[in-house]
This record gives sequence, structure tokens and C-alpha cells, in this order.
Amino acid sequence: MKQKVKNTIPVYDICSIGNEAQLHQEVIAEQFDAYLRARPSLHFPHRHSFYHIVFFTAGSGTHTIDFEQFEVEAGQIYFMRPGQVHGWNFSGDVDGYVINFTENLFRTFLADAQYLEQFSFLRGVARDSVMLLEGEVRSKTESFIRLMIATLEQRHPYANDLLRAGLLCILNTVAGITAAQSANPVLQQHQVVLHNFRKLVEQYYAEKRLPKEYAAMLYITPNHLNALCKDLLNQPAGEIIRDRVLLEAKRLLVNAALDISEIAYQLNFADNSYFSKFFKKYTGTTPEAFRKLALNKTS
Repeated sequence: MKQKVKNTIPVYDICSIGNEAQLHQEVIAEQFDAYLRARPSLHFPHRHSFYHIVFFTAGSGTHTIDFEQFEVEAGQIYFMRPGQVHGWNFSGDVDGYVINFTENLFRTFLADAQYLEQFSFLRGVARDSVMLLEGEVRSKTESFIRLMIATLEQRHPYANDLLRAGLLCILNTVAGITAAQSANPVLQQHQVVLHNFRKLVEQYYAEKRLPKEYAAMLYITPNHLNALCKDLLNQPAGEIIRDRVLLEAKRLLVNAALDISEIAYQLNFADNSYFSKFFKKYTGTTPEAFRKLALNKTS
């Protein structure tokens, strides 16, 4: 009889990360050093069911987001959306700030239900979600975070709205880094098309693998879609689709409860062999070897 294996990559919700002393369970804002000491298991790969922000003010080492590794440095901030996998491997003492917030936080506060989607660093693309803050942007961001922490500690009577306002100030301050680059109306239009393409890929990556299928849904030609992707992302459209399939494969592989054949089926591959060849071709390793390495890191 086959032994059942549990999922070794934990998924944390904001209640399990929080503590009883916290006033508002839809938001956590803390000094990062204290956050780490209270939750040592978070160094290992895990997922969140909430949005997660870390702003480093000191320290070194590395952290990973969806299997991409980044060097820690003072002034760096990163953003994660629900479902992404990450872990830390710090060298010595690390400090800064952490903010966690749920998808429900702005549900009744903002008229635009898609408001958070405008921020490129909240769309789940690892390389777009890590950046270095400098000068006024850095000082403003730290001030807003400290105000959020103080609001939680003081149990302010208007905490909910103050926390939302503080978080919106942080998001818009950081977004200002790239605002000048996207001021061109033509570029803005291209970015909207690209954003819609990414949203469609997120929805259909397991069943639609060809750029022409997405181009048809966007009412543009495949050549135009490919040109936009190359100009703005330095990647052809087909590679973006393929990378999303590979990312999901990696996320599924770190779940020890799933057989390789089950993962191949979920990702709509004809059979286990085809999936394994696809995975090895683009990652340089087999699904089994990737899983073994990932699970060893969680041990």
C-alpha cells in the first residue's frame, strides 16, 4: 500500500502568522528582526494566502521568490502576492520591516476592485517585485511603515482606515520610481496590452500554449504581441507562456503529496514522459531531481 505523504511546503494565512495581541487581523506591520525571532520556521520555503512586503534596512544573505534568488541589501524592498513560494537564507543579523495584508483589506474601501493590479510589483512576477529604494523614496517609505506599526501598537480608534491609507501611500510612493518611464501615452497603451496578456496567461496557461491564442483574445496579431513582449520584457510571447507553465510545475513539485504523473495531468501534458522532457529541456534538471533538492531545503 502506497504511503501517503503530506505537503511539505506549508501555506500560512494571516491569522496563523499573527498573534493575539494584534488589533487588526487583516494587516500585520512589524519590525523585521522581532518578526523573525517569533517565527523561525519562516526561513524555510513556504507560501502565503496574503500579500507580503519586506523592506530591508540592514543585513546580507539571500532570499528567493518563486525559485528566483535575490541578494539582500539595505534599502531593498520586495512585494509578494498570495500563492507565491519563498524562503530566506540570511547571513548574520537582518533587520527592516514587514507588512502582511489580506486581499479583503481594500474590498469595501476602494471603488476599483482591480486597484492593486495597476502596480507591476504586485502582479506576481518575481523580477518585477524586488527593487532598491534610495533618497526621498526610501525615507518616505520607511516613515509610512513606522506610522503603520505605531497605529497597531497604539490601538488607534481609526486603525483600519489609517492602516489602509498608510499602505496606499507606500504602494504609490514606490510606484513613483517607474512612473516617469511610463508617462508616454503610447508606452502606457502598450503596457496595458501587456498587462492584459499576462492576466490571460495566468488564467489559461495550462490549456493555451500558443501566442496566437492569446493574440486572438487581445484582438491583435501574433506578430504585434510578440513585438510588444520583446520590446518591453526582452522575451518573446511564447517564452512568457512557457515560463508560467514551468513556474507552476515547480510550485506543484514542491508538494510531495503529488505524483509526477498527477502534475503532468494538471498541466495538461499528454503524458508523464512528455512533461519530464519539457521540464528538463528548459530547467536543465529532471522533475524528480528538482523535487529532491527543494524538499531537502525544507528539511
